[in-house]
Amino acid sequence: MSNPRSSDGIDLAAPAPDPVAATLSTLNRLLPVWIALAMVAGLLLGRLVPGLGDALSRVEVDGVSLPIALGLLVMMYPVLAKVRYDRLDSVTGDKRLLVGSLVLNWIVGPALMFVLAWVFLADLPAYRTGLIIVGLARCIAMVIIWNDMACGDPEAAAVLVALNSIFQVVAFAALGWFYLSVLPGWLGLEQAGMDVSTWDIARSVLIFLGVPLVAGYLSRRIGERRRGRAWYEATFLPRIGPWALYGLLFTIVILFALQGEAITSRPLDVARIALPLLVYFAAMWGGGFAVGASLGLGYARTTTLAFTAAGNNFELAIAVAIATFGVTSGQALAGVVGPLIEVPVLVALVYVSLALRQRFTGAPKRADT
Repeated sequence: MSNPRSSDGIDLAAPAPDPVAATLSTLNRLLPVWIALAMVAGLLLGRLVPGLGDALSRVEVDGVSLPIALGLLVMMYPVLAKVRYDRLDSVTGDKRLLVGSLVLNWIVGPALMFVLAWVFLADLPAYRTGLIIVGLARCIAMVIIWNDMACGDPEAAAVLVALNSIFQVVAFAALGWFYLSVLPGWLGLEQAGMDVSTWDIARSVLIFLGVPLVAGYLSRRIGERRRGRAWYEATFLPRIGPWALYGLLFTIVILFALQGEAITSRPLDVARIALPLLVYFAAMWGGGFAVGASLGLGYARTTTLAFTAAGNNFELAIAVAIATFGVTSGQALAGVVGPLIEVPVLVALVYVSLALRQRFTGAPKRADT
């Protein structure tokens, strides 16, 4: 029996094309180089150009950095524009994926970061508190592109990121109170506090996820309605695909330029903070991948589960740390070191994921392999 086809001749049973990943794959061999150069350029700009970090930090609206917001929106739009929104029900009906993601993100992740913060930074309370805040801020932005580069399931990524966003608004402040005050009190450890409003969290979600998600949804609906799915996926998506990489590199440069002086002026402190973060990202990704494989989710959704579990919302964590403890605080520095470690580690894990895809039946192949 032949597969059903749409009026545009598209095979409805076939997996969705991956134009963004295909575009990025032409740069795949040099991608770590571009990201490393972007990180170095940002650090050098922040260190060598007097007042650049302060000037960039002032370009904001209601506490939201406009340069970072611009980079994230440009980065996320092409990936969210390729999501087949008419297939989201196949994800929302996968209870194994949804429950696994919620457990990893909102039970395992914060608890693991709490343990690592106390094990590695017991003598540095400011950095310890900043690290715990990073663990509470689940990723709703950059994880989209890591998942895409690793040939994860774009529909699953959209659903899991949206789910994390809802829990972030509802649970972030409560979990911060629990892990910084209640649990340390039970264990006889030093307690801390965190001042963050529900609106601050909701605003972060609306800007960094809501805007590109709506734009991507409208692009697909309007594009398919006017020109058909075949044109949209074969012509339009490849045209906008490279902007995902451009947005990523721009975001990295701006982020590291903003904090270049803080990072380069305290290298030993950065190294102390980096060690538990390395353990955290590796453990969360590995745990997510193992859970997905054991549940039989298949390569694409296993990869999505792993990356959504490992990523963190650095923008929210840094904003909360600065608002509560000040821009020059140790808590803020710990938040800044988060993406310094997360970016290269998760890029490396993209390649690990692609290497492991051979273990899955029917796993997708990249254009350059």
